[in-house]
Amino acid sequence: MKKHLITAFLMTIATTILLGMIYPLVITGLARVFFPDKANGQIIYRNGQAIGSRIIAQPFTSAKYFHPRPSAAGNGYDAANSGGTNLGPTNQKLIDRVRTDAAALQQENPGQPIPVDLVTYSASGLDPDISPAAAEFQIPRVARERGLPESTVRELVQKHTYARDLGLLGEPRVNVLELNLALDDLSLKK
Repeated sequence: MKKHLITAFLMTIATTILLGMIYPLVITGLARVFFPDKANGQIIYRNGQAIGSRIIAQPFTSAKYFHPRPSAAGNGYDAANSGGTNLGPTNQKLIDRVRTDAAALQQENPGQPIPVDLVTYSASGLDPDISPAAAEFQIPRVARERGLPESTVRELVQKHTYARDLGLLGEPRVNVLELNLALDDLSLKK
């Protein structure tokens, strides 16, 4: 019995060191060598300053920017509070919030159907992408606020629309941060 306990204890120590320390360090090192951008959070830099990540949503509240999906991840898309609300479809709190958000969006773009991703949280609460329909819905507001023709903004949205991965995985999507940075760049050229 004592021999089995010692063996079990030593195996626990060995596998902890091997699988809990050495393996993660090797994989992290390989990722940093072969995929440095992805391994470091896909941070976007402008003028040497980090301004955001391609993979975590950020709050854009100004009318001249495209807005991301609403976030359940605390105040300001806080990655430390990532997660959905777990409110079911019959929960009155969820229904009231969606109605309020939908009413505000309807004022922004009267008579147009509201894409569902503009009033619902993603599972993580940090989704950096919106659907092409959600971007299309926001084009009139953004064009009006920036003094640009809708066709110019629509063209920019199309440039920043990603197709399904490998042609079949996921859904077409628009990265809000990248699109808003391209809008800022366009405004600077003007």
